[in-house]
Amino acid sequence: MTTPLPPAAALRRIAFLLERAREPTHRVAAFRTAAAVVDTIGPEELDRRIRTRTLTDLRGIGPKTGAAIVQAHAGEVPEYLARLEEAHAELVPLADDVAEFRATLRGDLHTHSDWSDGGSPIREMAEAAIALGHEYMALTDHSPRLTVANGLSAERLERQLEVVAGLNEELRPFRILTGIECDIHLDGSLDQTDELLDRLDVVVASVHSDLRAESAAMTERMLAAVGNPHTDVLGHCTGRLLIPREQREGRRQRPRPESAFDAEAVFSACVEHGTAVEINSRPERLDPPLRLLALAVEFGCTFAIDTDAHAPGQLDWQGNGCERAVETGVDPDRVVNSWPVDELLGWTGR
Repeated sequence: MTTPLPPAAALRRIAFLLERAREPTHRVAAFRTAAAVVDTIGPEELDRRIRTRTLTDLRGIGPKTGAAIVQAHAGEVPEYLARLEEAHAELVPLADDVAEFRATLRGDLHTHSDWSDGGSPIREMAEAAIALGHEYMALTDHSPRLTVANGLSAERLERQLEVVAGLNEELRPFRILTGIECDIHLDGSLDQTDELLDRLDVVVASVHSDLRAESAAMTERMLAAVGNPHTDVLGHCTGRLLIPREQREGRRQRPRPESAFDAEAVFSACVEHGTAVEINSRPERLDPPLRLLALAVEFGCTFAIDTDAHAPGQLDWQGNGCERAVETGVDPDRVVNSWPVDELLGWTGR
């Protein structure tokens, strides 16, 4: 039986075992969603909810997930988890392998702050990363074209670089890496000036528009971005959403299927140009799908296991990506955010 885990980690371990035991998708999703809720409310609010018995009033937490949260919060192994581990003992070593893989990661290369569509100041995101044992965190707020996400103009990004420089003086030896999640235009160009991109530590390039384009057009678009010398990481490559998600100002995004593209051509280009494929750990993304992740492994890609966090608690989502990495045979040494910061920056500045 596992040792006691924090509530969100216990919920994710339950989801992992359910998924590997081929339980219904909705059951797996229920525990992943509950873990995401626990991540966002913080320990004090969780305490209050448990004390006032209002935990299940929160959207995404039901009786079973709520009971597991309460037991884990009390320092116990949730009964549901204990039963699963007994019934599927052969899966427990795999779950332990995931925890070991997670321990190799030194940082996160895809995070957002309240400068774009995140919910927290840069300092709070950095302090949460420090609390998780990270050595660095790339701040990758959105680029200007993504107005729905309050993307940063060139002027705002320059101001952010000054803020990050000041924070790095205060927070050392932890380091906030300067960065951007840069929108990929329809012609494959990146949504920021070359001069600014050249000054950043990490550039994550992602498609956010025209996601239902024909495969040939999407492939050419992605190939151009992957081949851009500024691109370090190809973000959430299929653009899929598995479950609905809330956005700014109460907007709600519905699930959407994967974009169509020639994965072999794109992953081959990633290898050729030294661009890492992101393993996006957000519960509603889990992108790329396992079959494409296995293909990227086969092609010899490098990877970045990122959270795409928009709030401090979401920085702990890396376990989701580690599960998928273990399942598809990703070598930890090929995960760029398992590298020391100097080695990582040598790679991004290549």
